[in-house]
Amino acid sequence: MNLRDLKYFIMLAETRHFGQAAARSFVSQPTLSGQLKKLEDELGVALFERTRKSVALTAVGAELLPYARRAVEEAEALAQLARAGRDPLVGSLRFGVIPTLSPYLMPLVLAPLKRRHPQLRLVLTEELTEHLLERLHRHEIDAALIATPVKDAELTVRALFDEPFWLAIPRKHPLYDKDSIVRRDLDQLDLLLLSEGHCLAEQAMEVCHLRERAQAGEQADLRAASLDTLLQLVGAGMGATLVPALALRSAAMTGSGVVTRQLEVPDAYRRVSLVWRRSFPRAAAVEAMAEIILANLPNTVRVAGRARRDTRSTRPRAGARK
Repeated sequence: MNLRDLKYFIMLAETRHFGQAAARSFVSQPTLSGQLKKLEDELGVALFERTRKSVALTAVGAELLPYARRAVEEAEALAQLARAGRDPLVGSLRFGVIPTLSPYLMPLVLAPLKRRHPQLRLVLTEELTEHLLERLHRHEIDAALIATPVKDAELTVRALFDEPFWLAIPRKHPLYDKDSIVRRDLDQLDLLLLSEGHCLAEQAMEVCHLRERAQAGEQADLRAASLDTLLQLVGAGMGATLVPALALRSAAMTGSGVVTRQLEVPDAYRRVSLVWRRSFPRAAAVEAMAEIILANLPNTVRVAGRARRDTRSTRPRAGARK
């Protein structure tokens, strides 16, 4: 029994397909199949029930799978700990970021990170919060930037900054002539939201005090997969949406017909946090990443824990009136 064969076992259990498991393991299908048969012979049990059309875990295979995952994770942790003993700021750092943050924050961070820590190689993953947390627990990534509160005894959470929401509206909108928006202005908005699974959609609903998504009306079927698409819908006059401050500089705001207005709503912001496993042996690399992020934030956001700054005098006014 070796770690390689246990990885093959885990991969086939996840994909339930020999071809996909072999491709993701970077081996041929006969090699993977042969090594799994060898593992089954050594254990004396069948791990999978195979047919021409399907692959399924046997009952004992399902029982053994968590142990296989644990063995592989412990071996990887051992290797990481050894590397960390040499220098935690050398090598790759597998870093996850939510899609409504990554395109707007990471371009501000990557060049300073390379200058400050040239031997630290960032491997970026962009996924929804739920998937990032799952990958953290499976040791597939090392840390993640999220905007959702997390209470998990296995994770360290460091709050980094608070990102205010701004209102994005088309030019011909009843709120066009208002320089600042208060809570009552949001009550009757035809609000466009991201598709299910994006934490930004839920946060927008909370800011506007919406208990559930509209199931009828003109906007019921308009669910954008990305923030840029959402802004394009706003520019086309389809409604309004809430935009995180970092996204105000995005290319989607240029010449789009979108006008942004500051919200005079105290709780209209999201807190961005960095999370990683407490057992991760290279916490110094994650902390270094946190410091680079904090050092390169624009003045449209505020470091968590500091008094809120008034950004009206220096804020970018994408789509502002001329």
